[in-house]
Amino acid sequence: MKLRLLFPYIFTVLLALALAALTGCASLHKKPRIQRPPGADMPDQSGDTAFQAFQGRLHKAVAQHDIATLAPMMAPNFGYSWEPGGEGAGVFEYWNRNNLWPELELVLREKFVPSGNFMVAPAEATFDPDYKGYRAGLQLVHGAWRFGYFVSAPPASEIPGQ
Repeated sequence: MKLRLLFPYIFTVLLALALAALTGCASLHKKPRIQRPPGADMPDQSGDTAFQAFQGRLHKAVAQHDIATLAPMMAPNFGYSWEPGGEGAGVFEYWNRNNLWPELELVLREKFVPSGNFMVAPAEATFDPDYKGYRAGLQLVHGAWRFGYFVSAPPASEIPGQ
């Protein structure tokens, strides 16, 4: 008899616990994924584990001059020179001919910051119009990180307003 009298109270407590558990469920509180329009600046990805892992593999491959590992990490239209033809195939010969491997290693050690659709190193290349050194850009291509470019400062004819 006592159990029948306690049943409504037990039922109410169990129902309250169930509701509390459901309202605390993370899947019910997912934030909507923000779709950025094409051409919008990329958010800072430097803290993203996928970005950090890609950056680490890239740095290691460059330090070892491991072309077999580097080639698939690069964007199909990888930019390596402002001259015509400075895109795509021929990059490794260009780096060897101009002894750019050490410079590339130095740039890849720098902090990457967002600029347009790229994460760029060094940061100075994104805000200092007088920065004349090399810069590297990493980009997301179909959801995967790719090495997009490694170039020197653009010639004066390529700089807007000059």
